[in-house]
Amino acid sequence: MAPRVVALGGGHGLAASLSALRHVTDQLTAVVTVADNGGSSGRLRRELGVLPPGDLRMALAALCRDDEWGRTWADVLQHRFRSNGELHDHAVGNLLIVALWELLGEAVDGLDWVGRLLGAQGRVLPMSAVPLDITARVLGLDPEHPEAIAEIRGQAEVASTDGHVVDVALDPADPPACPEALIAVAEADWVVVGPGSWFTSVIPNLLVPELCRGLEQTSARRLLTLNLGEQKGETDGFSPETHLEVLAGHAPDLRIDVVLADVGHVPDPESLRRTAESLGAELVIADIADDDRDLHHAPDKLAKVYREIFS
Repeated sequence: MAPRVVALGGGHGLAASLSALRHVTDQLTAVVTVADNGGSSGRLRRELGVLPPGDLRMALAALCRDDEWGRTWADVLQHRFRSNGELHDHAVGNLLIVALWELLGEAVDGLDWVGRLLGAQGRVLPMSAVPLDITARVLGLDPEHPEAIAEIRGQAEVASTDGHVVDVALDPADPPACPEALIAVAEADWVVVGPGSWFTSVIPNLLVPELCRGLEQTSARRLLTLNLGEQKGETDGFSPETHLEVLAGHAPDLRIDVVLADVGHVPDPESLRRTAESLGAELVIADIADDDRDLHHAPDKLAKVYREIFS
């Protein structure tokens, strides 16, 4: 019987994980961060007061089948208009999701309808039913006071900061978790966290108090997939160990069972093994990098390794 898997995160990292996981299980749920304030999502959020749909759209596209129907709808969902007018850079999928939200009045129902249209191989849920903002304490923004810590606000701003992110928080700090996401986590066999933008896609899921408690209390095993390197703006200078330490600092009571890292991006395997063990985790090092795209995970390689770990 296929394992029940919940994958958490957002953006390209979650999309890579979902593209892999849909080949491993037919019982797959994505729980997606909803703090984006940039681009098409940010404009729709400001204009209509809705959840930012962009990361949800990317997750749905990643769950499309590999046949003609799936590939076509994935392309439609990801298509962006190019113009000199108001529609410029809006993604078709964002508009489709928001239209269904307005018609149905319920975020999860709207996403389920889009998933049915696409023939998505899994379910996509928001981590919270309300739009959120990420705030960050950042070191070194002022060249004249390099030791001073400033606060910045917004996912786009945190992702592109010139400073060093110390930690992040959500506003509101105690948002309601999506009830369906809590049920999925409670019933899962495996929960997969990462890869993705560490401070703006991965950690925010752990800052929703109800969701974090659910992750701590679930009987599921927890797998953390590490990024392939540092990300400009968010994690400049971070080693794999630093990624784990920062995550543990934001969710100190969360135990991890398996840490998955790419063989080409672990400078000191023994050091990383010790750090993983401090979180309760076994370290698995495997070839999971895309040979053609720098710092991208290869879904086919991820699928193979996920299958081995789950079994």
